[in-house]
Amino acid sequence: MKIQIISLFPEMFEGVLGSSMLWKAQKNKLVNYELINLRDFGIGPRRTVDDIPYGGGDGMVLKPEPLFAAVEHAKKVDPLANVILMTPRGNKLRQSTAQELAIQKGLIIICGRYEGYDERITELVDLQLSIGDYILTGGELPAMIVVDSMVRLIPGVLGGETSTELESFTDPETIEHPHYTRPENFQGRQVPKVLLGGNHSEIEAWRHSQQKKTSSD
Repeated sequence: MKIQIISLFPEMFEGVLGSSMLWKAQKNKLVNYELINLRDFGIGPRRTVDDIPYGGGDGMVLKPEPLFAAVEHAKKVDPLANVILMTPRGNKLRQSTAQELAIQKGLIIICGRYEGYDERITELVDLQLSIGDYILTGGELPAMIVVDSMVRLIPGVLGGETSTELESFTDPETIEHPHYTRPENFQGRQVPKVLLGGNHSEIEAWRHSQQKKTSSD
């Protein structure tokens, strides 16, 4: 999969994409990231990317020309890539969304900034996504969440295919069971005995009951 990210602050992604599972995915050639600086497509000697909104109001709005040019640049690299726009108005990201994105061959993710973006950019967009009902400074952090949530689902990224199948939200009615590791006793807090007995059927039954219990709390 090739993931192209359009942002005014591409440097924000370097630590995230260069660490842990996301870095290993690229190292193993399961995914390829490309950061596209929207400023490179700005207008004039100052590379302007924003302007005041028509009709008045606070803040600045991302101009259509740089956005269109950046998407067109990305499309030349991967003509069949789906375009995602990170916006509070978008559909909420769910596990099912991540699963659908993980099977794509290519994605172009646009990160908004300032007061918003010129609405005409939505003509090039296949999917508008949000991570929740709250306001952030830009679309970079939401884009990181989208990338993390889907890349880990690409076969071979995590190493064990069963790990993603057993995780929280694979079944939308439940969330993941509690986990314990050594030591068996920590400051008087004991690991549940059922996990120490080696009876796998009892362990699975306990985990299932804990999933249901946690989901209903």
